[in-house]
Amino acid sequence: MNDGIKQIQGIKRPYDSNPTTTNAGYQPVAKKKKGVPIVGTTLRELIHTSVKLEPATGDSRSRICPYLDTINRSVLDFDFEKLCSITLSNNNVYACLVCGKYFQGRGQKSCAYTHSVEGEHHVFINLHSLQFFCLPDNYEIIDSSLDDIKYVLNPTYSKEQIEQLDKNEKMVRAYDGTLYLPGIVGLNNIKANDYCNVVLQALINVGPLRDYFLQEDNYADIRVAPGDIMINLVKRFGELVRKLWNPRNFKAHVSPHEMLQAVVKCSKKRFQITKQGDPVEFLAWLLNSLHLTLNGTKNSNSSIIYKAFQGKMKVYTRKIPPIDMSEDEKRKLLSTEEYREYDEETPYLFLSVDLPPPPLFRDEHKESIIPQVPLFQTLTKFDGQTAQEHKTYKDNYLKRYEIRKLPPYLILCFRRFTKNTFYLEKNPTIVNFPIKNVDLRELLPEYHIEPSALVESPSTTYDLISNVVHDGEPGKGTYRVHSLHKGSGTWYELQDLHVVDVLPQMITLSESYLQIWERRDVNELFKKP
Repeated sequence: MNDGIKQIQGIKRPYDSNPTTTNAGYQPVAKKKKGVPIVGTTLRELIHTSVKLEPATGDSRSRICPYLDTINRSVLDFDFEKLCSITLSNNNVYACLVCGKYFQGRGQKSCAYTHSVEGEHHVFINLHSLQFFCLPDNYEIIDSSLDDIKYVLNPTYSKEQIEQLDKNEKMVRAYDGTLYLPGIVGLNNIKANDYCNVVLQALINVGPLRDYFLQEDNYADIRVAPGDIMINLVKRFGELVRKLWNPRNFKAHVSPHEMLQAVVKCSKKRFQITKQGDPVEFLAWLLNSLHLTLNGTKNSNSSIIYKAFQGKMKVYTRKIPPIDMSEDEKRKLLSTEEYREYDEETPYLFLSVDLPPPPLFRDEHKESIIPQVPLFQTLTKFDGQTAQEHKTYKDNYLKRYEIRKLPPYLILCFRRFTKNTFYLEKNPTIVNFPIKNVDLRELLPEYHIEPSALVESPSTTYDLISNVVHDGEPGKGTYRVHSLHKGSGTWYELQDLHVVDVLPQMITLSESYLQIWERRDVNELFKKP
């Protein structure tokens, strides 16, 4: 296995901790035996076992509750983990619609009952069954005026609504009076999770991925092994996508608290909310984890992740003879089988792009030089002609990378950070790129010889839809993301809770770290019957 593209052949093998040093963010999944059914549970079964709808009481007060005017929608926040504020239990939790706090149960000895008596707060909602109750009288409330609260807690989308998302250009008004665009919504930075926020905000801009997770039925019947905690990652990611595209939010921002809790737990604390991490590492882990949990295989159509992001490349590898040998000895070695060039075709989820080294000295005016490089120059690494030397502890190799298939959504990672013996360095080189009409046909070398090379990639023109930027010192600093709102055609800059529109010309002047490009024919590829 070459060191340029590291792989994982099974779930139990350790994940590559530094994907930016590789040339493709691909990690194959574990092999599954044909004909052997997956025994386990589904997300739908987990929801139904935890949600117990209580039968209507038939109480005459259900439709004429006198306490509905005490509901305070401005304090309601359903983004946080559904835990009782007293017992910290997640079983049978209710939210007080007067103060917004969470309490367990509604029996006479429960926390919610005690709160209703002491605080004279009477209207509660069950956070799992979405039923409303009046305490301490303990009867169900049935009133259509509460449907907006139910929708904020669990937004749902029809196929017609999903089809209109990329066509909508009107801003909507939240309950607090703030105007916002669905999909262009700020995320809370709990402490140091901005590296997660930018990845999540970039991914929800990918149309097929967004459409898939907006409808829970698409993945509710996928079976997982009993006790598999990774199903929570899929569940929380779907909930976050639906909240970010909700046109009826009570506020113009969303807290990713539940999603980040699932990330910390599922990654075994590799990604923390209290310590800044690398968005490229997080993106690679998130995509592969979602693919595995959605029962994805090595087949390119086995999950929505591979359908959207997977491409193919061929890697040519040749061993280099030691430099202390004579020319005759080198010629003899090159003729042996060990030193002959061999090729290997492998899939990828993103491409790791090298940047030229920054200048060591300042110019004649004693000012630091900020180097610039065109995007196409950095992509020559994948033209199948440019060879790069890769050193190992024992041998050296020459490798060439040739793109065989371009994915519908191309992810580029610019290797800005290099770690030496002493500290982490950042490359400040600015990458010059157009935001539209980027034709990558030249990366398919066989096209010049045989037009059939375009069979796998019928369209080769891409438009930028997301651009992640790092500002500040390496290992510190902050992350922000530029996202394109397709309905209005406007670019927005999102940095945690701050959302502002930005000129397209300003995007190319930033220190881009991660980019997502959309191929022109994605609407035809993902056209729904």
